This record gives sequence, C-alpha cells and structure tokens, in this order.
Amino acid sequence: MKLMPVGFVSHGAPVSVEDTEWMSQLLRWGRSLANVQSILVLSAHWVTSELAIGPLVATPLIYDFFGFPERFYRMTYRALPAPDLARSIESQVGLGNIVGMAVRGLDHGMWVPLSGMFPSGNIKVLGMSLPGLDPRRLYALGKALAPLRAQGVLILASGGITHNLFELDPDPLAAPFKWAVEFDRWIEDALKTGNMEAVLDFERKGPDPSRAHPSTEHLAPLFVALGAAEGAAHVTCPVEGFRWGSLSLRSFLFEP
Repeated sequence: MKLMPVGFVSHGAPVSVEDTEWMSQLLRWGRSLANVQSILVLSAHWVTSELAIGPLVATPLIYDFFGFPERFYRMTYRALPAPDLARSIESQVGLGNIVGMAVRGLDHGMWVPLSGMFPSGNIKVLGMSLPGLDPRRLYALGKALAPLRAQGVLILASGGITHNLFELDPDPLAAPFKWAVEFDRWIEDALKTGNMEAVLDFERKGPDPSRAHPSTEHLAPLFVALGAAEGAAHVTCPVEGFRWGSLSLRSFLFEP
C-alpha cells in the first residue's frame, strides 16, 4: 500500500464549524485524501504524563470549552471507534506502556477539524495524547508512529500555527497582526525549505515566539507530524488564512 501522507491541522474553536470558508477548505482537503483506512489524531488539548490512546468504543464527544452558545454543546460527530488500530499501535509500534482510555471521547481539537474534513464520520478514529511538550520527544514519537502510514493510517496532528488568545480581535475577519503573520510565514518557509531543526528550536529561532505561543501546547502536535513525515518530498498548505487577528488557519500536508 502506498504510504499515507501526514497532516497538521489548525483546528480553531467550536465556532469554526459555522465558518463556511474554513470548513470548505477542510472539506476539499479531506476529499483529496484517498484510501484512508483510519485516522490517528493527536490534539493539543490532550497532554498527559504517560502516552494514552482512546476511545476504544463509541463514546460521546468532549465539550472541553466554556462560554459558548448552547448549540455548540449539542453538536455530535459519530466517528467509528478504532480498537484494531489501538492493537496495532500496542503490538507493532514499540512505544512501551500505553494507557488505554476506552471511553475518553474526542475533544474539540479532534472533532472540530474532523467534522470539516470527513463530515460523514464513516472513518475509524483513534485519539492519542501528547506525552509532554518537549519538541524532540514528540518528534521521536512521530518517528515511532511512521510505520502506521503503510497500513492506510492518516496521522493527523491538531493544534495551531499561532495561538494567542490574549490578543484576539473581536472581529473574526480582522486583518492579522504583524507578529502573527511573521511567525506563520516563518514556519511555512522553514518547513518548505526543509529546515526542520529551526522549527524544533522555535522558542530560540522563531520570530516573537512567546507572542505567537504564550503556551506551547498548540504547536506541539506539529513536532509529532514532523517525525512521522521525516523526509517528506512535498510540503503543501491545504488551508491558509487567519481569524480574530491572532489565530492562523495554516495547515500542512506532508507527502512522500
């Protein structure tokens, strides 16, 4: 089987599901991905001390946000569970002890982008936690997961290229802030020119990194994607743009 590409998606907030332009970009991206047998998704909203996976059975979504209109807490996304993928990871990938969380539902970093990319929900989905935020440890995790790509598994890391909630513009379509544009373009240039080392060391080498990421959990999934896609020949951006001035929509696809 041809190797699956690896994806990094900037997932946005629950209100993103009503952003028709954003969801249209995600839908086009999802339709371009052929022969996806299952999806392993790693979200910025699930960081643990020990590596964990779940759900293993059909489980309600996690509404891990507050202050939104009631309709967002009634949203559903009926992804199929992927216990077979969990067994493959435990037996074949060699990651040591993995905590199985049978009924840990998909958080909004998982179900928001998946509802845009694969709205029918007819693909098996398994969530995996981020075991800490160290870039090189996460990169190594991605390398360990890379063999799954030969089994039709789409490894989808979900976070945000810029994520500063302290400087949000109230207008979702406001012009992006200069610092956000500069960091977004720096990441794009670095990845398209193969300068992975700079990205792994973004806190020292990136432009205004503490403003782009006052905390680093939303960039952390990217490091898993980079490890899983090591040596990718083609790097493209199926989704681009900004919302609320400080949030980049940029997503990456890493292809053999």
